[in-house]
Amino acid sequence: MVDDTVVDLSRIQFAATALYHFLFVPLTLGLTVLLATMETVYVTTGRVIYRQMTQFWSKLLLINFALGVATGLTMEFQFGTNWSFYSAFVGDTFGAPLAIEGLMAFFMESTFIGLMVFGWDRLSKAQHLVVTYLVALGSNLSALWILVANSFMQHPQGAIFNPVTMRMELSSFGELFFNTDAQAKFVHTSIAGYVVAAIFVCGISAYYMLRGRHIEFARRSFRIASLFGILATAGVLTLGDALGFVGAHAQPTKLVAMEALWTTEKAPMAFNAIAIPSQSQQRNLFEIQIPALLSLLVTHSWDQSVPAADVLVKQAEVRIRNGIPALAAMKKLSADPHDAEALKLFDKHRADFGYATLVQRYVADGDVTKATDAQIQRAARDTIPEVWIVFWAFRIMVGFGLLMLAYFVMAGLFTLRNNVQNQRWFLHVALWMIPIPFLACEMGWLVAEVGRQPWAVYEVLPTWLSASTHSFEYMAFSLAGFMVLYTIFAIIEFYLMVHFIRKGPDEHAGDEGHSAVPAAAY
Repeated sequence: MVDDTVVDLSRIQFAATALYHFLFVPLTLGLTVLLATMETVYVTTGRVIYRQMTQFWSKLLLINFALGVATGLTMEFQFGTNWSFYSAFVGDTFGAPLAIEGLMAFFMESTFIGLMVFGWDRLSKAQHLVVTYLVALGSNLSALWILVANSFMQHPQGAIFNPVTMRMELSSFGELFFNTDAQAKFVHTSIAGYVVAAIFVCGISAYYMLRGRHIEFARRSFRIASLFGILATAGVLTLGDALGFVGAHAQPTKLVAMEALWTTEKAPMAFNAIAIPSQSQQRNLFEIQIPALLSLLVTHSWDQSVPAADVLVKQAEVRIRNGIPALAAMKKLSADPHDAEALKLFDKHRADFGYATLVQRYVADGDVTKATDAQIQRAARDTIPEVWIVFWAFRIMVGFGLLMLAYFVMAGLFTLRNNVQNQRWFLHVALWMIPIPFLACEMGWLVAEVGRQPWAVYEVLPTWLSASTHSFEYMAFSLAGFMVLYTIFAIIEFYLMVHFIRKGPDEHAGDEGHSAVPAAAY
């Protein structure tokens, strides 16, 4: 049994490192595609300014990519150090997409990003354009494989639990890869990265226009990014609805938290625009509702109801009771793997054995057959995530999404009229918009990960059982160390970005001349 405080510190440490890392990932995803777009225009038109644009934004991409790698590598080590039981339990399945991401996508991206930055004088136009497209492909493939692994945690498919080895063993790579949650989440996350990059490029371009520097460079960069951003933001909002529709069926408890639904009502159900949820009282202390909207958004109909916390908790109680015999059978199988009667009993209750582990933490000696009704009810209530976090993170994310869509519509109108450089108030807005998509991405991560609790692998492995048996002192020290280290990384990123942005693009870079910045300068 792992101490609850150690579990909480392990969660906080992983959340902190993931949130830091996710500051760099979306910008890399989006900038690679924007660079490919800019260089395509350069190759097709031959206009040197588009080469200049590609070279300048690739410098910022390289800085961001390097810091993204530095913050990302340590995350995977945490699976072995802080989540050892999780690693042993799902390593056969979870490790496959992570290995493919490292061997195929990450190394491909890392190799070609060097050729992209330093190969301007060594490759032909067409060859360099191919390299840039390969960088974009590699970065998006990296995201794909990571999200395939994450989606197994959200909606486990393609693996079967072996009660003898106590592991989830890969049964179908196709089911793992084509997980509906993985495909929907990949498209949503990738396009969210495009939005981040578009607002970043627009903001930096606005900075130059406000200061009267590199005007033509800034106008063209702003135009490409704003038009790119309109399409990307519309795609994020549309695909976000599709992802929510998939998630509502795969994880109804997450939907309960997103919408602060405590009591099931007849259709059509109202949407809680604003609410103050109380987890202890299982109700909202305050709420402002929009009639009938929830049924339309979640079920895409007016006559279907959405199960709320009251129904789902009762269902969890039933599944906990049904899973207790499976957990008892597993104990017998650990002593005698050839016990046919125990294996038959486990197979009968296989679907619910994960629920029985929820109550195991509340039973003194871990014998779930001795669980009381009160302990079972407490474990059932645990299946509802921390509602106020998920509820408000979701609304902040959606609110920022609508704000960015309005911003890009205005940006597109101004740039198509060729007078964006004269709209100084809007250029100031563009600067202040830079952190908004980053915050929206962080909120999306909170919705996805906090909304999955109390599960590490949904309905199979609870979080409390996944952690390593470290001491409180070890976890507190390592958490403090990671926070200091990652804060240093963030400061380095900010300093380097500001340095190169202030320096600006090299306006004297010729069509066939040397690179805008010598290799040693990197």
